[in-house]
Parts: sequence; structure tokens; C-alpha cells
Amino acid sequence: MNKGRKLKAHALRAINILCALRGSAVTFNSKFLWRFVKHLPDSKLISLSESIQRFLPDDSSVAMGLSLESLIPFAAAHEIIRQRKRNLCLIGPISDILFDQVIGAGCVRQIKAAWVGNVITGSGYNFRRGIETGTLKIEDHSNLTLAMALRAGAMGVSFMPTRTALGSDLFKTNPGLKTMTCPFGADRLTAVAAINPDVAIVHVQRADKYGNATTWGNLGVTRDACLASRHVIITAEEIVSPDHISADPNRVITPGFRVSAVVHFPWGAHPSPVPGYYNRDHQAFIDYRNESKTAMLFEKWLNHRVDNILSPHAYLDLLGPERMAGLAIKNHVFAEAVDYGY
Repeated sequence: MNKGRKLKAHALRAINILCALRGSAVTFNSKFLWRFVKHLPDSKLISLSESIQRFLPDDSSVAMGLSLESLIPFAAAHEIIRQRKRNLCLIGPISDILFDQVIGAGCVRQIKAAWVGNVITGSGYNFRRGIETGTLKIEDHSNLTLAMALRAGAMGVSFMPTRTALGSDLFKTNPGLKTMTCPFGADRLTAVAAINPDVAIVHVQRADKYGNATTWGNLGVTRDACLASRHVIITAEEIVSPDHISADPNRVITPGFRVSAVVHFPWGAHPSPVPGYYNRDHQAFIDYRNESKTAMLFEKWLNHRVDNILSPHAYLDLLGPERMAGLAIKNHVFAEAVDYGY
């Protein structure tokens, strides 16, 4: 790249960061921003296998399933299984069957969650077996206490005060919950300890190669988890230009300089839905219920659906064009256009 083109590329990336930080409490001057942007890597776009190998070692804590029942990063979780990561702590509000799959593969030592199971059918059988045999540790949360813990981590404070969970049994199993007296009055409050995951894995609709990612739909605790985590891995339905991202900055879920890796993986959230791309595959959740009732059945499922699927193309081949067409969005509802002009 010649000097002029390189300077233009740096300037565009600076603009992208400014757009991503619009409305935030971050302050900086142009000289600092220029020095910072010049040292950013040219691209963070790598393969899924490399992203998991580099940024998710054994004994890590990893936040996934952060948008509740949509945008669940199943492709990334399956790569974690294929690499047989060990002693992980999984963090998330409602992971649907994703956590159950990673538990069944023997990758998990602890769960910090509000709920683990199969939203359609109820029990997650691998999770249940882990609790019943005592091989799996659990830190019980409500959706709100987990959100408060990640918010504290995102803000860089040790805890968040709240009125939730007072009088509940969560205090018996969660050492990160304590009672306190408000320093400005006599109110009794819950102090929720911060959670700072080693890695947050997030599936989005669009990202550029520098890590700036846009998403829409139910965001859940995604933004706070990204800010609270040491590393962020983005998997995306589409890789688009930086201009495409900066054209709609309010949908940037986290700015690129917070992201360690970007992975292009269409259908990377299946069988969960991705707003604007595909619907929830209800049959997949029913099939999984039937194929995970025993450890032996789960091993067969794992071999067929995970261990033998080594690329995005192989996964699409497994789904087949007829199933993909059936899950595609049929009734499009577009957002109102807005004006960022000046």
C-alpha cells in the first residue's frame, strides 16, 4: 500500500472509532487517537479455529449466549468442543442448549448462569447429569444479578448495588452476593460482585475486518459483557466495509479496538435465530432433546453434528438448502431510516 492510501485507511479507521464511541464517556485528543490507530493491526479477520486456539486457553472464563434466545454463538461453541478445551467457566443468562452441549463434551468445570436447559423441552440432560454427579459447580444467578455483575465489570468497579434478590435463596449458593446498608441512608441492598470474563464470544449480523460490529434485535447483556471481558471474539453472518459500519454507528455493539478476533461464519448462530437472516429452528431443539437423553446418545450426536464438521461449508451442507430455505426470513420488517446529517 502506498503512503497516501495508507494514510487514508488510517483516517477512515479513526472515523470509525469516533463513530463507535459517539455518546460515550471516553475523551481523547486527535494526536492520541492518531498514534493509537496507526498501531492497530491491518485486519483481525481469522478462522474460527485460530480464534479459539489463540484467545481461549484451558481454565478460561467465557461469556456466551448474551442476547438470551437469539444470536447464540453455536459455531464457536462447537469449535471449543472440537478443540476439547478443559476446565472452562461458562457465563451467560439464558444459553439455551449451548451450555448443555459444551458441558456434555467435558469442557466445563463451573457455570455462572440464570438458567441452563432447553427452552422448548425443559431439561438440559448433560447439565442435569453434571449437577447430580457433583462434577459441575454452579453459581446461581437471576437474569438481573448476572446483568449487574457484568455491568460492574464493564464499569471497572468491584460491585453494583441493587434491590434485587433480597430474601431469596441465591445468597446460599452465590458467594458474589452480599447484603449491605446504603451509605446514603438506611436501606438494605444487595451488593453484586463484578464479573470480568476472560473472553466474550458474540455472534452478530455484520462486522468489518477491524472488529467493528453491528447487531440488532434483543441485545441482552452483550454490550456490558464485551466491555467487561479481556478478549472479545466476534462471529458474523457478513463481513462488510468499514463505511457500511460507520453509516449506522448506533448499532455498533462494541468498537473494533476492544475486539481480538473477527470470524466470518454464516449460520453461525443456528439453531437460534438471527434477526434479519433466519428464524429459530424449533425442530433442532426437539431433536437435541431426544439425542441427548443419555450420555451414549449424546456421544453419537456429538460425533455427527460437531466433531465431523470442520468448516462453515460443511455445516451448511449438513443443514441442506431445503432446511435453510425453510428457516429464511419471509416477512421483512425494515427499520425507519434516520438522518445523521449536519
